[in-house]
Amino acid sequence: MTEVATASAAATGIAMATEKAAKELSPEEERVLIRDIALTAEANTKEGDSFFLITQKWWQHWIDYVNQDQQPNNSNNNEGSSSLSGNSDSNGVGISKRPSGIDNSDLISDGPAEDANSDDGVEIHDTLLEGRDYVLLPQQVWNLLFSWYGGGPALSRKVINSGLSQTEFAVEVYPLRLQLLVTPKGDRSTIRISKKETIGELHRGACEIFHLNLEQVISDVCIWDYYGHRKHALMNDMDKTLDDANIQMDQDILVEVLNNVNDTLVTDGTSITDNGFADKEATSVLLEPSKSSLSIAGGLSANKIASKGYSAEQLQNQTLGCPNKESDNHFENSGVSTRGTFGGLTGLLNLGNTCFMNSAIQCLVHTPEFARYFREDYHQEINWQNPLGMVGELALAFGELLRKLWAPGRTPVAPRPFKAKLARFAPQFSGYNQHDSQELLAFLLDGLHEDLNRVKHKPYVNSRDADGRPDEEVADEYWANHIARNDSIIVDVCQGQYKSTLVCPVCNKVSVTFDPFMYLSLPLQFATTRSMTITIFTCDGSALPSTCTITVPKQGRYRDLIQAVSNACSLKQTEEIKLVEIRNHLIHRFLDDSFVSLSTIKDDDHLAAYKIQKSATGNVLLQLIHRRQEQETSDAQRWKPFGTPLISSLLCDDVIRSGVIQTIVQTMLTPLLKEGIEYSDDSDPSTSGMARDPSDHGSGEVDTNCASTSINKVLPKLPLQLVDESKTCIDLSAGDEKAINLSAMSHVVVYLDWTSKLLEKFNINYLENLPEVFKYGPITKKARTEPLSLYTCLEAFLREEPLVPEDMWYCPQCKEQRQASKKLDLWRLPEVLVIHLKRFSYSRSMKHKVETFVNFPIHDFDLTNYVADKRSSCSQLYELYALTNHYGGMGSGHYTAHIKLLDENKWYNFDDSHISPINEEDVKSAAAYVLFYRRAKSDTSGTSSAGSRRARDKTSYKY
Repeated sequence: MTEVATASAAATGIAMATEKAAKELSPEEERVLIRDIALTAEANTKEGDSFFLITQKWWQHWIDYVNQDQQPNNSNNNEGSSSLSGNSDSNGVGISKRPSGIDNSDLISDGPAEDANSDDGVEIHDTLLEGRDYVLLPQQVWNLLFSWYGGGPALSRKVINSGLSQTEFAVEVYPLRLQLLVTPKGDRSTIRISKKETIGELHRGACEIFHLNLEQVISDVCIWDYYGHRKHALMNDMDKTLDDANIQMDQDILVEVLNNVNDTLVTDGTSITDNGFADKEATSVLLEPSKSSLSIAGGLSANKIASKGYSAEQLQNQTLGCPNKESDNHFENSGVSTRGTFGGLTGLLNLGNTCFMNSAIQCLVHTPEFARYFREDYHQEINWQNPLGMVGELALAFGELLRKLWAPGRTPVAPRPFKAKLARFAPQFSGYNQHDSQELLAFLLDGLHEDLNRVKHKPYVNSRDADGRPDEEVADEYWANHIARNDSIIVDVCQGQYKSTLVCPVCNKVSVTFDPFMYLSLPLQFATTRSMTITIFTCDGSALPSTCTITVPKQGRYRDLIQAVSNACSLKQTEEIKLVEIRNHLIHRFLDDSFVSLSTIKDDDHLAAYKIQKSATGNVLLQLIHRRQEQETSDAQRWKPFGTPLISSLLCDDVIRSGVIQTIVQTMLTPLLKEGIEYSDDSDPSTSGMARDPSDHGSGEVDTNCASTSINKVLPKLPLQLVDESKTCIDLSAGDEKAINLSAMSHVVVYLDWTSKLLEKFNINYLENLPEVFKYGPITKKARTEPLSLYTCLEAFLREEPLVPEDMWYCPQCKEQRQASKKLDLWRLPEVLVIHLKRFSYSRSMKHKVETFVNFPIHDFDLTNYVADKRSSCSQLYELYALTNHYGGMGSGHYTAHIKLLDENKWYNFDDSHISPINEEDVKSAAAYVLFYRRAKSDTSGTSSAGSRRARDKTSYKY
């Protein structure tokens, strides 16, 4: 079928579907129609077409709905996506109801819309991921779904050209967001504009925002690439796209007004701050484009639409004969001096979120040992047969790129061949998403080592434990074994050795090994303690729940936390603490293993501590789970857990009466009773609430005397249900003498179903809103009086700490897995020491970046006192020569590099293709991420000294 015929059929289908919409199509009819239209639309996609974001949650609901009648074995249809060809993730379980209206609200940011009169101005979250948060649908598909279901809002995005040869299509979900600064008035504004728009369109939009006369702007207004508040280039080529001009997300654009415009004096008396701009509230504008819609944030969608006539592999390997706009010299106005003959001032073009790669490459390229090695004939050292390597291709691609960057001239290099090799051997770095620069660096160092490993046939070596032998002997043995299997320029330059000491917490067995390292990952922490917030509950009715914040060792164990909570709540000799993690209003786990590390408790966890009587032999725990009715549909209600469960201790007799459990639960809830309410119950007063003789409650653990203030109140009979080992529910509200067999139960779970009448009698707000362990507050701008030192970070890295549960150690003496304590010591330092500052942390529901400023030395980084091997006569002083920086938040932001050209003794900022000189005092910032230090020495013979070090290490380690 031709494209015209297919499009005609699709149009007919849409018309029929619209006519039939009032009658409502069957799920199968919806599925087939949407599938056919989607296939047609994607096959005919062109630049400028509209795609619509729709929330993944709603889309999956619709997929389940239209696939509910499909058989599992009908999935051998490869038309379109699997979800539209008869497969569903629901595996045919249950009947999926027809979705309600489209609801894109979870994609919308809480911030103000960019343009209140335009749907395109709706602000979406900056961290959305395709396939997790949203899917992209062609306009025809959206129109049809919208006509059936309604809802919204509509989130339209345009298709643009992308890829290596600009013949691939991608949906620009996040167009550029630029900060406009006008001088000398000092006004500010924000503009959203497609990266494929021209400088002329940006020029026009800026003039409209600041009400400048369009007839005079060519001569009166200049626009500068003002990245980092420095004039990089005058943007005077009006036909050049912002993509070709290398304009980045959230960067500054300087609008410079040279003369009076609109007969208004430029300097109007506005107070100017130190940076030259007025302290005014910034405005935000959505610029209407000439060809494409302009949306909210920045970057390309990960969803690439297949280009016609080209495969991704062909595009990667194709040599284009036509002139490439990106090869223009971007340094005509960069401010970089071209005087002198020194090389190494060549930038790397940003191919689309590749700043993470560019910054890491520049640091490696400007490592003197690597620069000399790869500019000489290194091909003889390539290991073509190493199964752990990349058959030399990564080394060849890196060497070729290094030579281009050190070649004469200042024309930026497009690292496309290198990125193609990188994507082939490390698919995690393929595409055009942002990645972690340190993770790429780790892969490059390891990959280059394997490609250049001089050992062609690795011998088998058997490393022995120390077993009381001198550390020097064991360390030399381990290093010799390592060199016998790993011998490359990377090992010569970057690899060191540390001593690892493990101590079993049970039998105190000590194990000492010596392991190599390529870099050091240092934690950023000011103190060795950690604040944790916990809610404490009593089971005896003596007090309301209370929240306390305690301080524990950052690398401590559960026993430290339990002890701190016990001290905070004045625990009696006859009591003990049960510590639990609450998740989804249920007890997720008991934190009762004293030796487990506190690192397993995340900041966004919810913890509760229960004061109960000390358990005797045979006691079990009673867990009280609260439930209330919630409306699921218009005609259905369901009991769902809410609040925080409660715990009490229970004597484990073979049989217990239901009235005893009623008394225990009523006692636990006594502090929550509202004052001034008359309580009554239809049951026999002799068996209701506190009317029972306290000596007859039989649990042996709950002291009702502590609840004497409520002793005269008659508590209502509670609707309790006990779930036994066979998952059978037992009603505890029908009589007090019902016998319950507990002999087979390890714990007792009781559900309390809170009716609306019962809720009126208790202050249940004390059971809700359990706080997080640690809540991150707003980032303070107040500078610390004592900045964090790099030495402090190193000491924290070397401090003894327990292993995480995932890395348990097998103790050869206990012959069991143990959570041993681990202590690291530096033993042998490399010529080039790479230090990674761990700025990023992760938990189940959040990602966090530590913006702490680290005061790292540029000169004389002295590690003499941190090296455990005192035989070494080598200098342990290091000089900083390069570092990568990360600006912005998690999953986005921007990477740059600061590099010192040793021949010139000058520092430069490498920002993709932009290179500019900086002062040494500007090298330090809170953005520093990966630091590169080089051993300070009088003899800088490069690889020759590294080679002599290798020869020395392979024979003996004598000084």
